[in-house]
Amino acid sequence: MSIDFDPIAPSSWADPYPTYRALRDAAPLHRSASSGFYSVSRYEDALFVLKHPELFSSRAMFTVLMNNGQEGFPPLSWDFVRFLVRFPLRTRLNPFAFPRARNLIADDPPVHGTLRNAVNRGFTPRRIAAWEPRIRALVDELLGTLPGVQPSGSSGGQPFDVVHDFAIPLPVTVIAEMLGVEPERRRDFKRWSDAVIEGSTGAGRTRPFAPAFVDAILELMGYLRRSIDRRQRDPGDDLISAILAEAPGGTRLSPTEAVMFVQLLLVAGNETTTNLIGNAVQALLDHPGQLARVQGDPALVPALVEEALRFDAPVQTVFRTATRDVELAGATVPQGATVAVLIGSANRDERRFPAPDAFDVSRDARGHLAFGFGEHFCLGSALARLEARVALEALVPMLGRCERASAQRELLDSFLVRGPRRLELRAAA
Repeated sequence: MSIDFDPIAPSSWADPYPTYRALRDAAPLHRSASSGFYSVSRYEDALFVLKHPELFSSRAMFTVLMNNGQEGFPPLSWDFVRFLVRFPLRTRLNPFAFPRARNLIADDPPVHGTLRNAVNRGFTPRRIAAWEPRIRALVDELLGTLPGVQPSGSSGGQPFDVVHDFAIPLPVTVIAEMLGVEPERRRDFKRWSDAVIEGSTGAGRTRPFAPAFVDAILELMGYLRRSIDRRQRDPGDDLISAILAEAPGGTRLSPTEAVMFVQLLLVAGNETTTNLIGNAVQALLDHPGQLARVQGDPALVPALVEEALRFDAPVQTVFRTATRDVELAGATVPQGATVAVLIGSANRDERRFPAPDAFDVSRDARGHLAFGFGEHFCLGSALARLEARVALEALVPMLGRCERASAQRELLDSFLVRGPRRLELRAAA
């Protein structure tokens, strides 16, 4: 059976799951003719790749997400030259330092461990648990301002957008407050985050120096550099100050590394949770029987969060580089090859999860790979779970009285993250 699949091609984004099943059945290690990437689709093979950083380096997270799949610098062009001129003027950073800088998601042990230590203190279980009252207050505030939704959760019939009116502002506000960002900058943060995701992983990534993308990146990095300079002069009780403080072992980040670190926290800190909430609501609306079960037993909400992560993972793919020839899934991954670990497929592998295409809130979904595994297990997983749990505890009671305001489904423009761009609801007739 011949399968044409490229993990970064837009043709597979709308509904990748039938293709994932075909890959698992017929081509568990598949090489794309267009990109040359090797896709790993079965659960055990994906787990093997994630567990062995000595065989599969995370360097690919830099080359694929930040440099259009290449090492070094892009070919010279007028757009690139203009970018190189503007970048240091707007950010006071050296653009040539970025490919060599340490990067949390793109470095392997032992460097990765020292970088993670620089921010771990902000994500301890005690610190995350302490955010629950603030998250509950934000959820209540957002529900109270939803068009057509009263604070009690009753719907007034006017359409509202679960994504833009609720799932976006909740995690954006939380990560902005954790970073010590001014409230008036939160809309900018979301705009910058969207530009990073769509410019690096969307259909427009082949034009890396498009004016709109460049302007957003320069604004973001200029703002972050100024924020970092302020924290160096006057540290506070926020994540940026924690990152800049000397970590155990004497780790201190360069200005370039600090900017990249905070940018990662910004993007990861809101995109994953926004899409987790959006995907969970979408799955509940598509499976009214499961919605009724959670409404009848609110204690199922934590299990709902885990099943939503498994069923429609907010991050669909991570990338690795083979450090040497490796035997995998009955074939050979050659040294230097880029490996796409299909998280979304691994979580639907019938070899690990019975009836994987069924959305079942009573399922034991433990072991899913939505947050990765091993050294690069998602640093913010506890925060994302907390935000999603509190959000869904508030949303589930009202969803049974709502219906979609539009049959059209529009997903984010990205091969990396998956979630609805809009999800408009109104009171059911």
